[in-house]
Amino acid sequence: MNEQKTNRLPERPEPYWRITTQLASFPALKEDISTDVCVVGGGISGITTAYLLAKEGLDVTLVDADVLVNGTTGHTTAKITAQHDLIYDELIQNVGVEKAKLYYDANDAALAFMRKLVKDEKMACDFTDEDAYLYTTNNRGVSKLEHEYKAYQELGIDSEWITSMPLNIPIKAGIVMRGQAQFHPIKYLAHLIKMFTELGGKIYEHTVATDIKEGESPVVLTRDGAKIKANHVVAATHFPFYDGAGFYFSRMHAERSYVIAVETEEDFPGGMYLSCDEPKRSLRYTDMDGKRLVIIGGEQHKAGQGMDTMYHYESLQDYANKVFTTRAIPFRWSAQDLITLDKIPYIGKLSRMHPNVFVATGFRKWGMTNGTAAAHVITDLIVGRPSPYEELYKPSRFVADPSIRHFMSENLDVAKHLIKGKFDDADKSIDEIALDEGAVVKVDGKRAGAYKDKEGCLHLVDTTCTHMGCEVNWNHGDRSWDCPCHGSRFSYKGEVIEGPATKPLKNIKHNK
Repeated sequence: MNEQKTNRLPERPEPYWRITTQLASFPALKEDISTDVCVVGGGISGITTAYLLAKEGLDVTLVDADVLVNGTTGHTTAKITAQHDLIYDELIQNVGVEKAKLYYDANDAALAFMRKLVKDEKMACDFTDEDAYLYTTNNRGVSKLEHEYKAYQELGIDSEWITSMPLNIPIKAGIVMRGQAQFHPIKYLAHLIKMFTELGGKIYEHTVATDIKEGESPVVLTRDGAKIKANHVVAATHFPFYDGAGFYFSRMHAERSYVIAVETEEDFPGGMYLSCDEPKRSLRYTDMDGKRLVIIGGEQHKAGQGMDTMYHYESLQDYANKVFTTRAIPFRWSAQDLITLDKIPYIGKLSRMHPNVFVATGFRKWGMTNGTAAAHVITDLIVGRPSPYEELYKPSRFVADPSIRHFMSENLDVAKHLIKGKFDDADKSIDEIALDEGAVVKVDGKRAGAYKDKEGCLHLVDTTCTHMGCEVNWNHGDRSWDCPCHGSRFSYKGEVIEGPATKPLKNIKHNK
């Protein structure tokens, strides 16, 4: 009976990384300040950028809307690798061999930087060198892997074709990239935060950047009125908090994916694994209190467009039970990632019209290396050094194929959901909503979102997304309201969790 209980999914989503590490806290910004560089966003790209610029002797201020490392970086699977799923054959076809090689080099250099920093600073961040496996369990996937392996060889990537793996999963074929790594991202960033502040860097949490007032020196405006005048501004906020007519909401889409951490009877053999089949499955391990947790991820879908999100966690649980003898599932969480039109991140100057504003976004689930690479590219640009990766990542680029095709597809999808949401019926009446349940209801004949917490308190919000007017849907697994058009997410109280929306959902009063 006890074994059955411990094998259940946790009631609340909480990432292992956040639960096991306590970060220093910082005040909110209350007054106007001036700085050389204002970095907005406290994930791996923002923190690493701030640290590198402070090392260059610049006065750097880092601000975050919430607390540091509580966004995508705190919800990652934390693989540090240049093996980014089936990508190199596609890059060669779309942007050519030279740029595909630059993409690999940038991520390989990011891994080398992180490995050296961990060693030199003696960081206790659970960093381990691991081989990265990309594999298929069916014959259809073999051809895809053959093309990818050919791309590896053309690019000079050290790799090996395999027909078996250390992990007890029968495969048809696979590719292994040797000498990759994994770590505890928040332990690593705790060290970087300390190093940054020791260099004189300033950090402000609970400071929501809402806009930039343009001029010779840009000024970051915050929700609570404080202004930050800077020579340079870096938007490392997952979705850029400032668009600057870059139309990023139309050039990226948001995908959600899910993770569970599992205690197993079997020993995990080491290594990091990713299937190229659908549904995708990602596996790695981490050590916790002398026990080895297996971290299993997958089940991606467009934000706001999945089925009941608990289904995705349950699918990962079923998979875990098939591959392992599971003893307990102490953690579950989800992540949201942004995908660009050509699958290469947008890193660099926001546009020619905004030479002092920089952006880092669209890491496509591979933020540990891409986010670190972004920090180096932006640092080089700000201090005036040439970067070999500037043109590759340039945010204003537009590769005709596949960008036009994907641009049309994404925006037709947005239009479909914009129209559909306006005609959706209510899921149930307010009186039918159980404790800890959310649903779309009608209030005075208008669509509204209702959530009844465990104490029976009813929270009502307007379901119209404050970004561009799509109708949000209830995410049961994470207890949030998610927009199917551009991926904005809101808490059950209406607070912004993920952009591009910057304003909360309106609260609705209801008198019985």
